[in-house]
Amino acid sequence: MTAPAIDGWFTVDDGVAYLLGTACDRCRTVHFPPRTGFCHNPYCDGENLARVRLPRRGTVWSYTNARYPPPAPFVSADPYVPVTLAAVELDGAGIVVLGQVRDLTVDDLRVGMELELTTGTLADGPEVWMWGAPATDPPDLPGSPGSPGPATQTGPPGPPGPANRTGPVSPAGPPAQDGRTA
Repeated sequence: MTAPAIDGWFTVDDGVAYLLGTACDRCRTVHFPPRTGFCHNPYCDGENLARVRLPRRGTVWSYTNARYPPPAPFVSADPYVPVTLAAVELDGAGIVVLGQVRDLTVDDLRVGMELELTTGTLADGPEVWMWGAPATDPPDLPGSPGSPGPATQTGPPGPPGPANRTGPVSPAGPPAQDGRTA
């Protein structure tokens, strides 16, 4: 395995990728990337954030492609190959995580489609998390959002916050009907 591009944001155990986050023990707000110090839900004064593995599956919230190479100092393949990006709402976690999509193009994606976390290698060598088509049933993850454990939201819905989002939070509004972003 190559070195991860961002240490502490994901892990690979027995060939299975997991995003790493934190969950507030008071309001159950899930944070990604992992945070320290205090809960970032403005309606919570919690200060104990537990490390959790996040759900490996989610639904496409929005997607696009990058049809141009990034500027220096970023490294891209030569010749440049466009990459597909998707914002995926993690099952039961109440957050959306952006990542590169592996082996799928914008023509293959639809808003609401299920994707699963996997890994891939960037042009300059580091391993990163990526989204891909689901392979099999997800493994049980005690303690992850959406399963019994410390990161599960319980009780009635709380005030607006990251764990209680029910729709797009972008000031630009929802994605276009075909799912592509502007």
